[in-house]
Amino acid sequence: MHPSIKTIRDPLWNTIRLSEPALRIIDTPAFQRLRYIRQLGFAHLVYPGATHTRFDHALGVHHLASTALRQLRERSDAPEEVWEDELLIPYAALLHDIGHYAYSHALEELEPERIPADHEEVSRRFLDEAELREALEPLGPEAPERIHALIRGDSASPLAGLISGSLDLDKMEYLRRDARFCGVPYGEVDVDRLLAGLLLLQDPTTGRWETGVHEKAIAALESLLFAKYQMFRNVYWHHGVRAATALYKRIVEDAVRVELIDAEELIGPTDEELLYEIQRRAATESDDAVGERLAERWIPALRRRRLPKRALELTAADLQGIDLQPWVIGDGAKKRAFEDRLATELELEPGEVFIDFPEKSRMFQLDVLIRRRGGRVERLGEGGIPGVLDLPRVARDLQDTARTLRVFTFERRSVDADRLLERLRA
Repeated sequence: MHPSIKTIRDPLWNTIRLSEPALRIIDTPAFQRLRYIRQLGFAHLVYPGATHTRFDHALGVHHLASTALRQLRERSDAPEEVWEDELLIPYAALLHDIGHYAYSHALEELEPERIPADHEEVSRRFLDEAELREALEPLGPEAPERIHALIRGDSASPLAGLISGSLDLDKMEYLRRDARFCGVPYGEVDVDRLLAGLLLLQDPTTGRWETGVHEKAIAALESLLFAKYQMFRNVYWHHGVRAATALYKRIVEDAVRVELIDAEELIGPTDEELLYEIQRRAATESDDAVGERLAERWIPALRRRRLPKRALELTAADLQGIDLQPWVIGDGAKKRAFEDRLATELELEPGEVFIDFPEKSRMFQLDVLIRRRGGRVERLGEGGIPGVLDLPRVARDLQDTARTLRVFTFERRSVDADRLLERLRA
């Protein structure tokens, strides 16, 4: 083995090989921070094994990117210019989550004005740090900008689909890793078959080269899509995970609202650092009711797993034919005002009622080129390809089935379903 190549052991992919540039990136403070950002936020409060981190996941995506490029090279007839960004792809894979906030995706559910930007955009802040720019120098002067474009999905590279898109390696990695560490069977994806089916294909309409897949790997692509559905339904949107997430979002939202912490300060802290700092400031720098609730009720409750209770839970069947107010999704001012009115009615403190109705509007996102068995190339989009992948026939039903509207209360209460729905109707 080349002396500049190091190997590490991974419970999912066994041996991961790291080049000298990868090692330089990993050794930066920005990347080491990912060791302390849990991959699944608060899922460990429900699934004790889910303590894996963005660090582990990033190494896995890097490994899959290197494997995918090697296999693509072996069977590609694409012109050499298609491979222009080949060198950068493994490092974009390694850095794709560099911008995550504490507890991963939770804060990105808040209203945009509550946070500086989404984690893909925030990644630019870390890519601009001196240590990371120095680590990327051997990859070329434009490496940080080109890697950022790949992370954001703005790159025109034919290989960009490996980093962001329907076939991105991130999905293949996190579904397998999350299922393994949660101890559930739902996230099994036929990654080997998907990688073996990857091809560089030319769009028959535009002539542009893209990452696509052979028709023989369609069953493996289906396994990815349905694994995603199962994981959202059983893990990511589990009521305990959502209760903890709702409380955490409220803690951060109130801390920002009363200026205990500036939104820009959300960039950088690890999971424990952020909660510690909010609690410290609430206890020592605030003398109002909000500071008291944060320091003495909410943060201690989250740390001790005294999570909000389900006061009401409505499934897809319960909501059938009912159009809800658009503000029910998200965390806007109208929703917060309604929650606080409901809290008063239930004799709770302001901020201690949470209406949770998570959405993943593109759970079955499809936009990928398929090489049919006869050699013809077609685009598989939202409409599917009849007889090949008819997912749209069931996609909406599956997504609706995965979603549940819940009302959580900080202390145990009960909410009448009919009365609530009457107030939430559009």
